[in-house]
Amino acid sequence: MAHRDWGVREYSEALAEMRSLRAARRRGDIPDTLILVEHPPVITVGVQGDDLASLPAELPVHHVERGGHSTYHGPGQLVGYPIVDLDARGRDVRRFVGELEQLLVEALGTVGVPAGTVGGQRGVWVDGQRKIASIGIAIEEWVSFHGFALNVDVELGTFARFRPCGLDGRQMTSVARELGRAVHTAELGPPVRASFDRRFGALPAPPASPRGSGLATA
Repeated sequence: MAHRDWGVREYSEALAEMRSLRAARRRGDIPDTLILVEHPPVITVGVQGDDLASLPAELPVHHVERGGHSTYHGPGQLVGYPIVDLDARGRDVRRFVGELEQLLVEALGTVGVPAGTVGGQRGVWVDGQRKIASIGIAIEEWVSFHGFALNVDVELGTFARFRPCGLDGRQMTSVARELGRAVHTAELGPPVRASFDRRFGALPAPPASPRGSGLATA
């Protein structure tokens, strides 16, 4: 396992490096890696499009290969890009996304924010009504890239100006709003990294073979 802390980095630069690291993981040049970063204000649009929303005109927009609709990244939001080989983990994309959600639930619990998931919706929520983290991944050659965005102390007003993740932007919340105090992204970095290591530090056991499913010769 490895961690990379990129600090604040322009989205286009981070995207190019993330794609390069995905290829490096496929070649076996690097281990499974979690990148943590903050971006200057930017809108990204996934493969499901922008839900015909009117995106804030003054912000740069990047159309990318991750799942999901449009969302906002900005200062005070901790963005995580897990570069993980799913080929060695049974190629179970649904399970992988669920693990990312639970990773964030665990990390939020360490700072006193009770969070969870909502049936039929991706991401992490507070009280099942306020979305505090979004998830949108891409898989290429069974290696993951893109990832999650955790609202720590991000400016929430921008979300209300369009339909992030196809939702009413007023549903978005942050750690700071839930706790009623200023919170720096550095406070969430350690629990996020620790939870990532717990969940992805060891390969899951392979499923037991069904009885009678071995190779046969004639």
